[in-house]
Amino acid sequence: MTQHTRSGQVDRLPSALDGRGRAVVIGAGLGGLASAMRLGAKGWQVTVVDRLDRPGGRGSSITQGGHRFDLGPTIVTVPQTLRELWAVCGRDFDRDVRLVPMDPYYRILWQDGSSFTMGPGDARMEAEVARLSPGDLPGFRRFLKDAEARYWFGFEDLGRRSMHRLVDLIKVLPKFAWYRADRSVHAHAARRVKDERLRFALSFHPLFIGGDPFHVTSMYALVSHLERAFGVHYAMGGVQAIAEAMAAVVRDQGGFVVQGVEADEVLVAGGRASGVKLADGRVLAADVVVSNADPGTTYTRLLRKQPVKRWTAPRLMRSRWSMSLFVWYFGTRGTREMWPEVGHHSIVVGPRYRAHIRDIFQTGKLSEDMSLYVHRPSVTDPSVAPEGDDTFYVLSPVPHLGHDNGVDWAQEAEPYRQKMLKVLEERLLPGLTGRVTESLVFTPETFRDRYLSPHGAGFSLEPRILQSAWFRPHNVSEELPGLYLAGAGTHPGAGVPGVIGTAEVLASLVPDAPVAARASVRMAAE
Repeated sequence: MTQHTRSGQVDRLPSALDGRGRAVVIGAGLGGLASAMRLGAKGWQVTVVDRLDRPGGRGSSITQGGHRFDLGPTIVTVPQTLRELWAVCGRDFDRDVRLVPMDPYYRILWQDGSSFTMGPGDARMEAEVARLSPGDLPGFRRFLKDAEARYWFGFEDLGRRSMHRLVDLIKVLPKFAWYRADRSVHAHAARRVKDERLRFALSFHPLFIGGDPFHVTSMYALVSHLERAFGVHYAMGGVQAIAEAMAAVVRDQGGFVVQGVEADEVLVAGGRASGVKLADGRVLAADVVVSNADPGTTYTRLLRKQPVKRWTAPRLMRSRWSMSLFVWYFGTRGTREMWPEVGHHSIVVGPRYRAHIRDIFQTGKLSEDMSLYVHRPSVTDPSVAPEGDDTFYVLSPVPHLGHDNGVDWAQEAEPYRQKMLKVLEERLLPGLTGRVTESLVFTPETFRDRYLSPHGAGFSLEPRILQSAWFRPHNVSEELPGLYLAGAGTHPGAGVPGVIGTAEVLASLVPDAPVAARASVRMAAE
């Protein structure tokens, strides 16, 4: 099997059957590629296999009619995680990828016509808060202090080390209690500000890593500090450009990134992972196996022939999974100068936010109303669309496929898209209907089939407190020695910084490659 990369390079599966000094990574998502980079830096010869046609996983893209549609994540909030990853590999991230700071970050629009614009600068943000709800300014300042404290504990401490031992959880329980991790992020925002619109602005972020803001831990208030301290950035060329740069680093290390190849089974010998069997029957022997597949897929499919004690199929079925997503990607003709007030990111809030969230996460009901995240990258990156045109990505959170009253998306997809079009016409993009030229829709069934995501969940397991840290599938598998996990479903969790962080934690658990293997990898790279 060979795969032509966009640069014209061809990767072939390594023919050697000896697994010594070799690592296989299943999945070329950002977590898998970051893991491959870190293992390569530790001397392992790494082979990454992925069933899609290009690297990036959910961060890849599809080009249609001259429009490049970025399929998943659209922003970078903590650039230093990527710079640190590149530095570990002896590389300079900023030489490979160009990040552009967003200003503003995003604009939130409510049903009553009010809006809130988030952007850089404390004075500017305080003025925006004072404009919306002047009495909430002291509470807003206090919330930001809370967010910073949770950042240092939740991101820089817990997020950078493994939580696979129960004793590690026990040690941090007092801090969890101190920070009231049992309280939801929305409830915490409600204790600081009174205006419901500000409560939304300070607590909606978990939705974009798969969490219900009314139930996920208040530790996620740290996202407000991430935005304040590091800004919000866009990678020119989209997140796809980051993924391709990661794949290039792996190859420069002497590794392989092979697309269009599906892993079928993690092999076991002597009580530990010994390699990966591909869907076509070929075997890649390895000392180390990393799964960037969803933990549900890893334990129920890739380890289907092995005894599993903790992450059994019944337990995974009982777990709370993140919501899914309905995403409409579309291109428009001659609109680059239209809608001048519509920037790179907009959030259109529906009329019954709390009830809508309940429908998505608890009842599994497909609501008549919707809240939308609108991505218009063409205002920043002209390469995404033909000259004078626009490329859009509009996302609506919807129930995953595991509810008893599951949605028949074969019947509902087009009516739902039409409802989305109506909302966009009325509240953000007047005159849109006659301008659409290209259209592509992802439903929960697409997430299930394209990414092998259980229940078509958008972000794996929901990041509730009892599904985080030690309670989440571990970076080092407790089921099989030699198997490690990366990606949204393991610690520290979803989102670009979290997924990149899973590779950092994983690498701290994998030993350096044998000396002889490191020498052979150096020769291959040269």
